[in-house]
Amino acid sequence: MIERLLPDDVSCAATREETVPDGTLFPEEEALMARSVAKRRNDFATARACARRAMAGLGLPPVAVLHGHRGKPLWPEGIVGSLTHCHGYRAAALARAQDVLALGIDAEPHAPLPEGVRELVTLPAERERIGPQAEEGSGALHWDRVLFSAKESVFKTWYPVTGIELDFVEADLTIHQESGPGGGGTPVAAHGAFTARLLLTDPALPTALRGRWRIEDGIIATAVLVRPNWREEESV
Repeated sequence: MIERLLPDDVSCAATREETVPDGTLFPEEEALMARSVAKRRNDFATARACARRAMAGLGLPPVAVLHGHRGKPLWPEGIVGSLTHCHGYRAAALARAQDVLALGIDAEPHAPLPEGVRELVTLPAERERIGPQAEEGSGALHWDRVLFSAKESVFKTWYPVTGIELDFVEADLTIHQESGPGGGGTPVAAHGAFTARLLLTDPALPTALRGRWRIEDGIIATAVLVRPNWREEESV
C-alpha cells in the first residue's frame, strides 16, 4: 500500500502482523524496549522488522534502528527513511540520501478521529474545505483522519531537514481526490493527492509540500517525499 504512494527508488516494506518472533530485535533495540508495555514493544519491533526488509531492498545489511528526539529513527549514514504503525498495519520506507532528501509516511485506521481531536489538529479553513466533500456523497470517507495522517507525513518529512518542529495548525492542507481504480489490483475506497501550505514566516524555507494518500482495506496511508533540490522547487 505505501509502495503505491512512492517512486521506484524508495524501498518499502509493510506487514499486517501485530507481533514478530522473539529475536527479531537487535540487543541495542531490546535495551530501548526493556521497560515498555507489550503494545509499545510490538509496535517498535514490527516496524523495525519492516525497516530491515526495506534495507534489503536497497542491498544493505540489516542493522539496528535506534531513535533520537521525539522518536525520530536513526538511519545508517547515507540513508533516509520513515516508519509508521497503527493497528493492523506497519510499514517502512527507505531511500538513498543522494536521491531523496527526506520522506515521511503515515498509516491510520480509516475511522473518525476521537471526539474533540478534529478541532485540535485541523484549521477552520481545512474543516470548511472537507465539509462539502462529505456532503457530496463521500460521507463514508473520514476526511478528518486523512488530514491528520497527511499532516503526520508532512511533519516526518519536514523535521529531519529543518530541525523545526511543526504544530498541527502550522500546515494548511488541501486534499484532492482522484477518480479511477488507483492501481495495484486491490479494491480502493479512495485515493488522491494533497498539498500542504506551511504557515511559516522564514523566507529562506520552502512554503509547500505535496504528497499522496490512499484508503484501502480499512487503512489510510499517506506519504510525502522531497528531492535534494526541494529548496529550489519547493515541492516534489
